[in-house]
Amino acid sequence: MSDKIKYEMEFVIRASPNLLYQYMATPSGMSEWFADNVNSRGELYTFIWDGSEEQAKLITKKSNERIRFRWLEDEEDGEDYYFELRIQVDEITKDVSLIITDYAEEDEVDEGKMFWDNQISELKHVIGSV
Repeated sequence: MSDKIKYEMEFVIRASPNLLYQYMATPSGMSEWFADNVNSRGELYTFIWDGSEEQAKLITKKSNERIRFRWLEDEEDGEDYYFELRIQVDEITKDVSLIITDYAEEDEVDEGKMFWDNQISELKHVIGSV
């Protein structure tokens, strides 16, 4: 098992932190842009894309600020990998950014970034922040 590399991406989103958080922290919100369908039972979230399922555990969340998940397969490997969506507001301009932190194996980082680019453009489309 090779080590994964941590990477971060930042997207400016024209939406209030409150609105943005609803799309990050609720299964119904996430199923509008992140996956085809999202179900949750307590801390366990199931993400469905084209019929394949991935499960993640909610590790931490802070209202209108951030949410962090760990894929169950990473947890089984005993690895401390996670993916996090964090809202950042510029104190001066009040611009709202969404910071994505994720991990991928070295040869999959570009693929991971492309995935997030696609999902975030879908998110912007859904909330009208184009």
